[in-house]
Amino acid sequence: MYKSTAEIRRSFLDFFVRNNHQEVASSSLVPADDPTLLFTNAGMNQFKDVFLGQDQRSYTRATTSQRCVRAGGKHNDLENVGYTARHHTFFEMLGNFSFGDYFKSDAIKFAWTFLTEELQLPVEKLLVTVYAEDDEAYGIWQNEIGLPAEKIIRIATSDNFWSMGDTGPCGPCSEIFYDHGEHIWGGPPGSPEEDGDRFIEIWNLVFMQFNRSADGKMDPLPKPSIDTGMGLERISAILQNVHSNYEIDIFQALIKAAAKVCGSDKLDDKSLRVIADHIRSCSFLIADGVIPSNEGRGYVLRRIIRRAVRHGYKVGAQDVFFYKLVAALIEQMGEAYPELKTQREIIEKVLRLEEEQFARTLDRGMAILEDAIQNMSSDTLSGEVVFKLYDTYGFPVDLTADVLREKELQLDMEGFEAEMTKQRQRAQQASQFGTDYNDQITSDKASDFTGYDHESGQAKVIELYKNGESVEQLNDGEEGIVVLDITPFYAESGGQVGDTGHIKVAGGDFIVTDTVKLNQAIAHRGKMAGTVKLGEAANAEIDTVRRANIKLNHSATHLLHAALKQVLGAHVNQKGSLVTEDKLRFDFSHLEAVTADELKQVEVLVNEQVRANHDLQTRLMDLDSAKAAGAMALFGEKYDDEVRVVSMGEFSLELCGGTHVSRTGDIGLFRIISEAGIAAGVRRIEAVTGQAALEFAQSESKLLNDLAKQLKTDAQSLAARLNQLLEQQKQLEKDNKALQQKLASNASSDLLSAMVQINGTNVLISRLEGVEAGALRTMVDDLKNQIGEVVLLLATASGEKVNLIAGVTKKLTEKVKAGELVNFVAQQVGGKGGGRPDMAQAGGNQPENLENALNSVSTWLQDKL
Repeated sequence: MYKSTAEIRRSFLDFFVRNNHQEVASSSLVPADDPTLLFTNAGMNQFKDVFLGQDQRSYTRATTSQRCVRAGGKHNDLENVGYTARHHTFFEMLGNFSFGDYFKSDAIKFAWTFLTEELQLPVEKLLVTVYAEDDEAYGIWQNEIGLPAEKIIRIATSDNFWSMGDTGPCGPCSEIFYDHGEHIWGGPPGSPEEDGDRFIEIWNLVFMQFNRSADGKMDPLPKPSIDTGMGLERISAILQNVHSNYEIDIFQALIKAAAKVCGSDKLDDKSLRVIADHIRSCSFLIADGVIPSNEGRGYVLRRIIRRAVRHGYKVGAQDVFFYKLVAALIEQMGEAYPELKTQREIIEKVLRLEEEQFARTLDRGMAILEDAIQNMSSDTLSGEVVFKLYDTYGFPVDLTADVLREKELQLDMEGFEAEMTKQRQRAQQASQFGTDYNDQITSDKASDFTGYDHESGQAKVIELYKNGESVEQLNDGEEGIVVLDITPFYAESGGQVGDTGHIKVAGGDFIVTDTVKLNQAIAHRGKMAGTVKLGEAANAEIDTVRRANIKLNHSATHLLHAALKQVLGAHVNQKGSLVTEDKLRFDFSHLEAVTADELKQVEVLVNEQVRANHDLQTRLMDLDSAKAAGAMALFGEKYDDEVRVVSMGEFSLELCGGTHVSRTGDIGLFRIISEAGIAAGVRRIEAVTGQAALEFAQSESKLLNDLAKQLKTDAQSLAARLNQLLEQQKQLEKDNKALQQKLASNASSDLLSAMVQINGTNVLISRLEGVEAGALRTMVDDLKNQIGEVVLLLATASGEKVNLIAGVTKKLTEKVKAGELVNFVAQQVGGKGGGRPDMAQAGGNQPENLENALNSVSTWLQDKL
């Protein structure tokens, strides 16, 4: 029965292709235009708009092998991964879908035929569930498939009723289970022992047949649909005659690779399972553009990487190791997912840098933990502190427990779990579908876009909206939306802003302030001067000057993208853009700041292509052919089956529906005006073109000349003059520092007369005038050397600021710690501070209280010395 995981994946897709399904590539793990999802977690995610009727495809049947991640938000079993047989952060979901084509009978027959004939699973090993009220599905299983009644289990809970959210499409489910045998504990679904591992769900059939409104009413959908999912890892375990997913071929290869790089010979170690699972999710997330950070998707990725690294250390890893497993992963999955190969360099780099950073985090976490232990009021470290270490600093809970155990201290695990529960609740609230799909402006109309070739044209008003409601007319002064059957106005998409202009009708002028998409319609937003009525003729005119400037910037964005890939590397991918009439903004994946030399190379490359004056070519192609030709797809953008491919010579080839220049020479001039980081691993370049670029160059030239005049030189000698002044400033600062230290040393000698003794110990408490805060440390060191054993507290006040420093010689730190002393005073002057037992500093903002605070020190020290 053995089949490799790759063979099973291929046979599933081939089976449904033979049954007239369109094979559709896996979508990104970062859902496109869907803020309700943290990650793609099911095969149907990329078809959600199709099921909602907001997206039309050329096919009504589809099949996919979808990469999925469940490690954050609503679906988060991260802590179970590696310790159970089937929990994963990353998995593949095989699915077949019907968009108003076939329904329950065919869906059930397809599943049963594939399992029992294609995969040849024993019929006696299979049983099914149906929703308790779904007599139709029950009858199909019993009468058409021939399953006996004892093999069909009715389930009345939500486990067998699926919904997209609180509102919208929903329907009953039917699940297929595999019996692993009596030697494994567990009972069938619906029984008290259903949580055991004997009966495992392998396929879920969702019958999408209702639309649920906000009041709970469920109306039949006009086109019932099918959404299915079968876990590839689960079915592979069955066909490879193993019980745990971690025993299948892919995982075994990764576990062996992990053991090798970690120097472990225990292939059954749970930590190796964790590493094998996590290298899959981490690599695919990075390939899809996610970079480790402290929030959102990047935070989840960071947690997964750190968990893997911690488990690597547990099994003996002595050096950075995690990135070395990317090669083994590519060997197993690179053929099915070629993006792993093309993104290998960036995946390995991100993983290596994150592991190196985590090594430093461990050191920082240990310091924070030691400090927390010192301030414990009992023998138990609070759950809040443990959670903060874990959640904020990425410090593993098991490591915290190990440190406490060595010191014979306890960990408040109950308190920690309470904090974790709060976090999960917050994550669930953030990730649940929050949209009422029945409460949106929708349109079943379609607009013809003529704006590639025309700047104006005759049209007909086919829809009008005011305050979100469909209306018959818009009156003078009213704001609303006008939909035309034909329009030259470009609707905001792909980073390009929507057009503005005028829609003129017999009764007035609708002033368009923005243009957006409304399903297949193009919606013109604006304000009416006069009256416009539904059905009347109109003349649409865009703002041609504004459009011309937008075209310059949009075409330059394509050249910039290609240039960045050449200069920085193939890992550069667009993460977002904004193209307006004033400038362009381009966000891209890159781990480090772009150097001045690299920016210069990029600018030179783009301007070379501008001067080459390439004829801009556009072609309509099917999506697969366009990708095969090397066309770059934009981040987060959805594409139809037929796409528009824009090329500029042999330099740039991208999928794009935007408006562009006729020739690259039209851009005139390209200038980068800024480069900065906007998130972990994401950089932003802003640039200008045409007249704006010329004005920018002129303003730079004027600035240089103005600065040169101020420094009494010319523009060509400005750098040399500036360096000369900087060197002079450095020397003055050096001389000033030496003078301050000399004055501090002299002042130290003068202070000796103020020294007193408390219980036989030398104590010096003094407020200083005219001494900079930076000189206080020098004074403390000098006084220690001159006096020997001593407790020191020095203070200065300037304006509203107080500076404090405490020094305690080493032998006296058992009685008095500098940090405690300086904090005692700081609290009285509105501040706080800290440091080593022998040296600590603090600040405050209440100088009026300083005198009394210093006077209180002697009494405080009486109890210490």
